[in-house]
Amino acid sequence: MASSIFQVQHTSSSSSTIIPFHPSSRSSNGASHALNARTLGFVDLPRTRIVAYNSKCDMTGPSNLVNGKPIIPVINDKTLPKFMESATTDKIVSRNASKLKLFSGTANPTLSQEIARYMGLELGKINIKRFADGEIYVQLQESVRGCNVYLIQPTSPPANENVMELQIMIDACRRASAKNITAVIPYFGYARADRKTQGRESIAAKLVANLITKAGADRVLACDLHSGQSMGYFDIPVDHVHCQPVILDYLASKTISSNDLVVVSPDVGGVARARAFAKKLSDAPLAIIDKRRHGHNVAEVMNLIGDVKGKVAVMVDDMIDTAGTIAKGAALLHEEGAREVYACCTHGVFSPPAIERLSSGLFQEVIITNTIPVAEKNYFPQLTILTVANLLGETIWRIHDDSSVSSIFQ
Repeated sequence: MASSIFQVQHTSSSSSTIIPFHPSSRSSNGASHALNARTLGFVDLPRTRIVAYNSKCDMTGPSNLVNGKPIIPVINDKTLPKFMESATTDKIVSRNASKLKLFSGTANPTLSQEIARYMGLELGKINIKRFADGEIYVQLQESVRGCNVYLIQPTSPPANENVMELQIMIDACRRASAKNITAVIPYFGYARADRKTQGRESIAAKLVANLITKAGADRVLACDLHSGQSMGYFDIPVDHVHCQPVILDYLASKTISSNDLVVVSPDVGGVARARAFAKKLSDAPLAIIDKRRHGHNVAEVMNLIGDVKGKVAVMVDDMIDTAGTIAKGAALLHEEGAREVYACCTHGVFSPPAIERLSSGLFQEVIITNTIPVAEKNYFPQLTILTVANLLGETIWRIHDDSSVSSIFQ
């Protein structure tokens, strides 16, 4: 089944509506049609017509703001993204919700609600609160005895608070006699501390993995870990979901000649990621930015390997934190003659001064996913947010039904 991308805008209306969004829905001058919606909510609508994506990308630069809010494409509640269309009948899993429970932490409740909506389930009732001294209290308000429990909680900023909350949620489920506990971690904090680069450093990624395991988790479901070796830090099974196909699905809805595209890795460490992205994007050429880092969250761009003159450059990374690396890289691409620069990443951490750098005019569009919630104050005209709810919901179904997860991407 083909997917449809939806566009959500916000007005003063008290109701929430999802409106079909197609590339043709923009006027010739690039302005978006006025839509009525207030929040990223869901209502039952008639099934929309199937939209056939073009194989090329149109990256002409309309504004991404309507009524001061960014475009947030959302996939139809029961429709898989296009990259998941190729699943054959033998890969279709049963939707047996027996003994399956979904619970959300406080880090990203909107994404949790979207996942539950796709799966046709209700989020479990849970009480999470903070005491006056900052300690976290968790109580499950329904039975999970003998159930397969999925706890949705990214360890995004504030990382320490959310990591601790996840561990207490796991402990509460374990003590309530849950059969299996899966920690669904759309964004795994501390993933960058995955090795020692200097003497007497900690490897915090391994420590956090140990904490989650010792708390009682039986499995971890994570999205786009900073490095693949982080999966080995867990002594329990890890399902690693790649969210790049969601971004590729969005780019495929645009129309631009593949001859004008070049995929750019913002550093040498991301070459494998960018190469895989370029191969799926009409086998576009690859360029690499060589940088020298002088400290944490401080990067200096030194050189460009590859040709970007007159081309549309698509920068690909797993996350944007302070945006120092990607902003300096974009400036270098413009100096080298790039016509337009797009930034694509899974995790929008957006630590200050990321918003100022990203909205400074260097980027035609900044495309991220909703693994981390973006505060309304951090919206800017070039921002586009894609949902990974359907991808995570489908993965949870397959884990629950002991079906293949990797076949989603085949």
